[in-house]
Amino acid sequence: MKNILTLIILIIIGFLIFIYSGIYNIAATEPHTKLVLWIMHTTMERSVKTHAKGINTPTLDESLVKTGFDHYSEMCEGCHGKPGLSPSEMDLGFYHEPPDLSKGFEWSPAELFWIIKNGIKMSAMPAFGPTHKDEELWSIVAFLKRLPDLTPEEYREMEKAAQGKTR
Repeated sequence: MKNILTLIILIIIGFLIFIYSGIYNIAATEPHTKLVLWIMHTTMERSVKTHAKGINTPTLDESLVKTGFDHYSEMCEGCHGKPGLSPSEMDLGFYHEPPDLSKGFEWSPAELFWIIKNGIKMSAMPAFGPTHKDEELWSIVAFLKRLPDLTPEEYREMEKAAQGKTR
């Protein structure tokens, strides 16, 4: 038991020396090591899946898709882009580059809702729960589920329709 306690203390001291040494480069221009990437990705993925359990998904109908488009184009498009458009300079400056949601994703509706509502620490993904009602967030989820099937032309048509509403 004493050996295990000594080993734990040495590991903690090693981590503290590593952290305070500053040798790990956190610059967004320098990729993480494979181990750090695995730790971060696995932690994020497991956290989202765990915290999204028990969230009841409402019916994600076409009326929600239209409202979700309005929110997506206003709040998400700047980082996640739109169909047929290359990443912006800002997108390319992020590390990690925000996922192009028009190409699809593996998250369930409940998981997407949780991500949009709570954000992801140290990823530039903000939490929209404090500023938006759940109904608005579900509309974004409805739109995101439809987004991978939209052509660039269909997306432009949605943009034109949305612009016509605001005039």
